[in-house]
Formats: sequence, structure tokens, C-alpha cells
Amino acid sequence: MDSTYWGRGFGVMLFKDAITGENLYKQYIKQETTALYKAGISHIESLGYTIHAIVCDGKRGLLNGFNDTPIQMCQFHQVAIVIRYITKKPKMQASKELKTIIHLLCKTDKESFIGAMGDWYNKWMEFLNERTLDIKTGKSRYTHKRLRSAYRSIMTNLPWLFTWYDYIELKIPNTTNAIDGHFADLKNKLRNHNGLSRARKIKFIDEFLKA
Repeated sequence: MDSTYWGRGFGVMLFKDAITGENLYKQYIKQETTALYKAGISHIESLGYTIHAIVCDGKRGLLNGFNDTPIQMCQFHQVAIVIRYITKKPKMQASKELKTIIHLLCKTDKESFIGAMGDWYNKWMEFLNERTLDIKTGKSRYTHKRLRSAYRSIMTNLPWLFTWYDYIELKIPNTTNAIDGHFADLKNKLRNHNGLSRARKIKFIDEFLKA
């Protein structure tokens, strides 16, 4: 399940069956919330479907929002979070090595990834904890704040990054690629129809997702 937007205040939330590729439910939204995702899941269940697992992008509150259902955070989203912090071309050696490890996320198993992260942290722990004194305020702050944030995001989301591995029998996708590709195709087609009113845009989206 995932959402995409066209400007501020207009988006579509989509739920897709990973097994059949069927679009199960959509909802037009102003902003995505855990409550709306929960409502979508409840609606799908009311139709008679059984939810074995959920794959989502890991927005705050979402990963903890479904206690009785295995949740897989999209690994590509986690990679993107880390790259936003350390950039695509990091200069520090610690960042370069973290970039190499995070790009292995979608290609490796749980034990190997956790082992690589543990080795990285042990090597760079003192570097991560370096502090810089602000002469004006007299207070210190972490010198490599963005690198720390990148590391912290991985460790915070780690319990949901390998749900596909913990429940291997369910064959859970490790990314939301099926929906992301759908959204990309939809946006490309809508780009060829610039100037559509919102009502016509909704009709176009309805027909696209139905097809």
C-alpha cells in the first residue's frame, strides 16, 4: 500500500494484491494518515479478503499501526532515506562505506546485513560520537549529525526491513515496486494531459487503475 500526489492536497492512496496484481482499493486523499490506511485495510477485509502481510513505505506511525499483521517496510524507501542524509556522492569514508552497505539491503539476507551494520558501527563509533563546540552558545553538538541520522534511521526501521525473511513462507515482496511502477506510469500518462481539471483527472485515474 502506498500513496502518490499531484501538487498539495490531492493524492490517491492505493492498495494492491501482491499475488494477483489486482488493485483492491483506492481512496483520494489530501494527506496520508495511519487512520486512512487502517480504514483501507478494514474495507478490504470487509470484502472477504484475508490480509497475510502488508508492505508499506514506513511512514511514522504506520509500522506500529497493525499489531496483528506482519509489516514489511519497503527496502527501497529505506535506501532513499539514507541517501538523502549522506547524498549520492558522499565525501567522508564512513559515509561511503555506509552507502555500500545500504545498497546491499535489497540483495542480501538479514544476518549478513545486520553483521555488516555491526562491523560498520564498531569501526566508526568514535567518529559518530565526535562533537563540535559552538563558541557562541558554549554548547556542543554532534559533528556528523546527518551520518548519525542515516544510521539511526536504519536501526530504528530494522525490525521491519526483513519481515519477508522472517515469514519466508508468505513470499512477501521486500519493496512497494509494484505500486511505485504503477504510479510512475500513471503520472507519465497524465503528464501528456496537462491542464485537466481535478474532476477530469480523477476520472482519468479511475479508468487507469480500473484497467
